[in-house]
Amino acid sequence: QVQLVESGGGLVQAGGSLRLSCAASGSIFRISVMGWYRQAPGKQRDLVASMTSIGSTNYADSVKGRFTISRDNAKNTVYLQMNSLKPEDTAVYYCNLNSPVVRGIWGQGTQVTVSS
Repeated sequence: QVQLVESGGGLVQAGGSLRLSCAASGSIFRISVMGWYRQAPGKQRDLVASMTSIGSTNYADSVKGRFTISRDNAKNTVYLQMNSLKPEDTAVYYCNLNSPVVRGIWGQGTQVTVSS
């Protein structure tokens, strides 16, 4: 059974940076598409960034140039480096895994709060 565990959230001032981490159990990480999503109160969960198994990336327009997704297959971990944070980035951030073997795996979420 694949499990995802996020870490790295917290409270930061506008303009600051945070790095989120998501560690995956199991052996399918390296063939999986990994994504970061976020959900603000009263809003739907939206894609922030994703990375395929061969390193292709996709970003939401609102975070392009500020956020960077990366992965370390040796550590079964995906990262989200968030720079120049804005109050509107405040949300619970979720890690997501999809692979040819299993789909729709979510982590428990980590809170990111950006103060103005």
